[in-house]
Amino acid sequence: MFQAPSDMAAMAEALSQSTDYRVLRRLVPRPTSMAAAGQETRTGILLDTETTGLDHVKDEIIELGMVKFDYTPEGRIVGVRDTFSAFNEPSAPISAEVTALTGITDEMVAGHRFDEAAITDFVDGAVIVIAHNSGFDRKFAERYWPVFAHKAWGCSMSEIDWRKHGFAGAQLGYLLNGAGYFHQAHRAVDDCHALLEVLAFELPAIGSPALALLLEMARKPTLRVWAEHTAFELKESLKRRGYRWNDGSDGRPKSWYIDVCETAVDDEIAFLRTEIYMRDVEPGVQRLTAFTRFSSRA
Repeated sequence: MFQAPSDMAAMAEALSQSTDYRVLRRLVPRPTSMAAAGQETRTGILLDTETTGLDHVKDEIIELGMVKFDYTPEGRIVGVRDTFSAFNEPSAPISAEVTALTGITDEMVAGHRFDEAAITDFVDGAVIVIAHNSGFDRKFAERYWPVFAHKAWGCSMSEIDWRKHGFAGAQLGYLLNGAGYFHQAHRAVDDCHALLEVLAFELPAIGSPALALLLEMARKPTLRVWAEHTAFELKESLKRRGYRWNDGSDGRPKSWYIDVCETAVDDEIAFLRTEIYMRDVEPGVQRLTAFTRFSSRA
């Protein structure tokens, strides 16, 4: 039996009041709007790329999606300024694996080229770029468009401890469901709209939107500690500690490394001296900020 939209909305509202049900609403992208006159705001960019592979040196971007939004200094999203979506035809056919993953075919991108001037103009004025895996997206973006190499970046996947705030994991779909929505992810810009609602979601533990926590974390410097020339048999100890391996192919040291806050660096160096090297050493320490973090140059 057909139900009027008003009836369905009432049923959804009634179900949401019960502890026995959870209601997910289809995500409808916010319309574009300008911030109210006299309201202090800043501008951010949400960015998502689809690529022909995982190697930012040789693989290519086939789709770019962006949402430009305004937010208050306290991290509350007040409106969407504009959206950007574009395809790009790569130099070789798209693999079947990439098509299966992204839904993008050779026919969809045929004849399309990115407009660098339009992308640079879109990003101009934004104080931060946020992606849901900035360690991946930033490297590709700054290789294509120099403007991104000079922006502050935040990562909504790694710079918020989502499990600590009651989410099942950091995957975008889980987060969107936790915020009360679902979406049919077909385009990169769709994922940007989804991320906007995730960042607008108020985290009960702190009484602020997720964006506020992300901005707080992004502003804090971190220190990357390099554990070079360690014994092979100690790799499991390093992995348990949270160290990651860099194979040296990107110009950085071929070494284990970990990123820690400034207050934890002394403990990390003490761990290396007592548990790994068994002697007094001075491991390499690199200071990272939102302007250098996630970059291929860091």
